[in-house]
Amino acid sequence: MKIYFIINPNAKNGRCQVIWRTIEKGLEEKGISFLAFFTEYPGHAREIAEAISKQADSQPIAIAAVGGDGTLHEVINGTAGYKNVSVGFIPGGSGNDFSRGFNIPKESAAALELFLREYSSNGIKIDTGKIRYNDFCETYFMNNMGVGFDAVIAREANDSGVKKLFNRMSLGRLVYAYILMKKLVTYRCVPIDLSVDGRKYEFDSAWFVTISNQPFFGGGMKISPGAKPADGLLDITVVHRLSRLKLLVVFISVFWGKHTVFKEVQQLRGRSISIESPLEILAHADGEVIGNTPLQIEVCPKSLRIISGNKHEGHTEELKIDDCH
Repeated sequence: MKIYFIINPNAKNGRCQVIWRTIEKGLEEKGISFLAFFTEYPGHAREIAEAISKQADSQPIAIAAVGGDGTLHEVINGTAGYKNVSVGFIPGGSGNDFSRGFNIPKESAAALELFLREYSSNGIKIDTGKIRYNDFCETYFMNNMGVGFDAVIAREANDSGVKKLFNRMSLGRLVYAYILMKKLVTYRCVPIDLSVDGRKYEFDSAWFVTISNQPFFGGGMKISPGAKPADGLLDITVVHRLSRLKLLVVFISVFWGKHTVFKEVQQLRGRSISIESPLEILAHADGEVIGNTPLQIEVCPKSLRIISGNKHEGHTEELKIDDCH
């Protein structure tokens, strides 16, 4: 099986270059053959992954993303629809929620060992979510997507220099918390209409809606404690009709997944979801801003093969693997 690495050298303020040098040395010491590609601009990892995946029609290949969740998000979108591709991850970013959810070591040497130990077994299959927006655009997510306050925070984190500053101090996972405090005073709640498997829900004053495939987002917050990445369902968290002061309490509790006890936090679960609003509300996928509402989201059961520290992929009841097209 051929092995490929797609590296974002700019992840974590360029520290990912140091991580890659350690990985490269380890591969050479083990005498393992591989090909490595470095990204040069946003979207490049997706282009590289798709070009590599087109070669996988006749034999399986493994692609490891080296960077943050944004790099992995691009790689997964590049491999979407190619069934002979397994995707691994070596954390080199600041959030690394994927590694938390799928039991991948945060240390690069240990993550490489896991990848090399498991890649030949083709990994496990998990669900992904597919988002349709702006009429004809499509994006897949492996962690979560959301609209409203969390998308605003994601945009601020990606566009400001604060993230770089926090990364230099090895405090990258606190970026979300810092920007939340900064935006809390000015953000205005919005009306959101949800449809979940045909059932309608109306929220006249929502902070945000997050749709999850696994529990973690925002650098370690356990937003959807019950989310399982191979159950054929997406978990939905709606925070609405909440004062700013109480939102801070909810925010603190979310790191332990205890926010679900608040009456203003509603959790739903479904396979096909639409999000609409009289307003254009910002949306993100895996922390990357993609556009605005309206959105159509559906689960793609066991559509992604990953190399993970988790040994079991779970089960998908009453769903076919190719239900997502």
